[in-house]
Amino acid sequence: MEIKNMSFKVGQTLTVVGIPKTNASSFSVNIGLNKENLMLHINPRFDLEGNQKIVCNSYQGGKWSEEQHHSCFPFCKGEEFKITAKFTSSGFSVIFWSESALTTRAVVSAVLCSNRLGAEKYSFFSFTGDVRIVSVEIK
Repeated sequence: MEIKNMSFKVGQTLTVVGIPKTNASSFSVNIGLNKENLMLHINPRFDLEGNQKIVCNSYQGGKWSEEQHHSCFPFCKGEEFKITAKFTSSGFSVIFWSESALTTRAVVSAVLCSNRLGAEKYSFFSFTGDVRIVSVEIK
């Protein structure tokens, strides 16, 4: 699924709600200028060398940057999750919530990602892999 021309600017927060498939191996949430320039690639992997990890990266001009691996993994196959990304002048503050955390309003995991592309506005979003996206919202 791709969304184009939806403006995401400094000071705004993107919220994505989805459900990984019951047989999910991985999925990704991408924010950028276009397919060739992704500021933020969030890739929860249910089995990365025997571990569950969230991999964050950026993609510029057809080349991946250095991956950031996060071992706190709040996602469960078949259960609703929520990802919020607050866009600040220095980058993104990303918070991952699981279905059980939504009912108690507890934060499961948070990561900081720098704005490697340096833009003040992004308008391309894509969602790939073993996931059903329920909603996408920018405030």
